Amino acid sequence: MEILKEPQGYIVSQRKFTLDLLAEFDCKGASVSSPLDPYSKLHADSEPLMEYPTIYRCLVGKLNYLTNTRPDICFAVLCLSQFMQRPSLSHFSAGLRVLRYLRSDPGQGILLSSAPSFDLVAFCDADWAACKDSRRSINGFFITLSGAPISWKSKK
Repeated sequence: MEILKEPQGYIVSQRKFTLDLLAEFDCKGASVSSPLDPYSKLHADSEPLMEYPTIYRCLVGKLNYLTNTRPDICFAVLCLSQFMQRPSLSHFSAGLRVLRYLRSDPGQGILLSSAPSFDLVAFCDADWAACKDSRRSINGFFITLSGAPISWKSKK
């Protein structure tokens, strides 16, 4: 992790880890504006399984580690983690899309503000019966205090 001191506080990022991850998976193609394609939903057993699922598991594990400083990819990593046991090529393609999203700004991180503010801001969302496989709802929340993330949780 890299910590940079700025006038407005500290920025915690994983820039080198992100760049190494992009190089490891030879990320090519244009950068994208969102980690997941908003028009496609991932399914279990939608395609033939990957021949070497360890590659997918390695990618998702490294993306999971990256969520320490990149809360913007938490939901995408949650979705990808649901298919660790039986990944298909569409799941791996979705993981590569997250890498293309990260390529647009690999140094992005969390700002730990030095301003003495005690503002508490909360966001929540729910998607009724969003899971195509189980028809369960997906919900999540994100809480910030003084500009620094406190917690993120989403469950199926």
